[in-house]
Amino acid sequence: MSVDRTPKLVGVVWGLLILNTLGSAGAETILPLPRSLIQMVTMGSLVAAFALALVVNPRLRFRPSSYVFLLTLLLVLSVVSSASLGSGFGALFRCARLALFVATLWLLTRWWDGGPTFVRHHIRMYFAVLGSVAVGAVLSPGAAMPELYGGRLVGALWPLTPPQIGQYAAVIIGLTVLLVLGRRTNKGSAAVVIVPALVLLALTHTRTATLGLLIGLALAISSLILTSAAARRIFAWAVLCAAVAAVGFGSALQAWFLRGQSRENFASLTGRAKVWDALLSAPRTTSEELFGVGLGDKSFGGLPIDNSWLAVYHEQGVLGIVLVAAVIIVLGGVALLRPPSLSRACAIFLISYCAIASYTEAGLGDASPYLLHLAVAASLLAVPTTATATATATATATATAPATPEAPRPSVPRWARRSEVT
Repeated sequence: MSVDRTPKLVGVVWGLLILNTLGSAGAETILPLPRSLIQMVTMGSLVAAFALALVVNPRLRFRPSSYVFLLTLLLVLSVVSSASLGSGFGALFRCARLALFVATLWLLTRWWDGGPTFVRHHIRMYFAVLGSVAVGAVLSPGAAMPELYGGRLVGALWPLTPPQIGQYAAVIIGLTVLLVLGRRTNKGSAAVVIVPALVLLALTHTRTATLGLLIGLALAISSLILTSAAARRIFAWAVLCAAVAAVGFGSALQAWFLRGQSRENFASLTGRAKVWDALLSAPRTTSEELFGVGLGDKSFGGLPIDNSWLAVYHEQGVLGIVLVAAVIIVLGGVALLRPPSLSRACAIFLISYCAIASYTEAGLGDASPYLLHLAVAASLLAVPTTATATATATATATATAPATPEAPRPSVPRWARRSEVT
């Protein structure tokens, strides 16, 4: 039985989706880029991704996916909440963007088979994004670590904020470590990804990404402890190193974690809590309570909300929170029910990272990198197709079966060979 291999264009589509979710707001770049130009590039990449997905899947073959189905319901809710134009005509534009985003994911579900294909696409694309950040830091260190952001690393070629860079670095570090544990890549190739990403993560000084990486990896590796000796060794070494670091470098780690802030400022999560209190205390109609005010720029009173759950509550109401919670619960429940495997571990890492980051970052209710992380998790939790399962079983049987000795060839006298030639 022939296997429906993943076309190379699928990786291009995934890269265009990642480009679309990079955003258009951030630090000043070396070469000033008009925001309208950046938005044109990001929206153009989404349209191109949808068009290429149609090219690669012209017969519109989908696979059932509870994740994308829930996103479709969230899209319908977003259209309903934005129809009143409470957030202006921009809300309808964001709904159209979310519709193209979800439609492209539906077209890609055909190749969601529980394998690490989309994990590799994810790592490659975000490593390329981090490469642009590193190049910008080399070309202009002052622009890459401006005083406006407290000397934290930003994107000097493309306007990326420190939390964005930290998120991308943390995600590819975690996924690459798990690929090494699963023997899907060698240590040399992994080091090329992990070491630079760790440096960039440290330069961003992003606490959420660091905690998400550590906790997500701990949960993912612990899911492999019963079946992987390498996972047991790494987990033991990680616990030992954490204990040594806590004892020997406790003050330095605390200073890094506080990031030069006062304890009062840290307790208010760098002022986020004030915005959250104002949002929750604002008067709302019954319609706004249930459906929200429509898709916006994830801000309230001109200040960023920086919390996925409150942003969803503000823009898509209580029903939006129910749908987003269903996404996390369904993916997490399916991951817990799967037998231990590399795919399950990667999915657990991505789900836990998004859940942790949702407390101080917005993005679970609209087209964003977080929805792409969860899409990769959904692809890892998908049941393999019959063709893929058959091919995998055949390859495994071929690799493990003892070689069958060839039957000895009968000896042919020389005079007979000559007669055949003549």
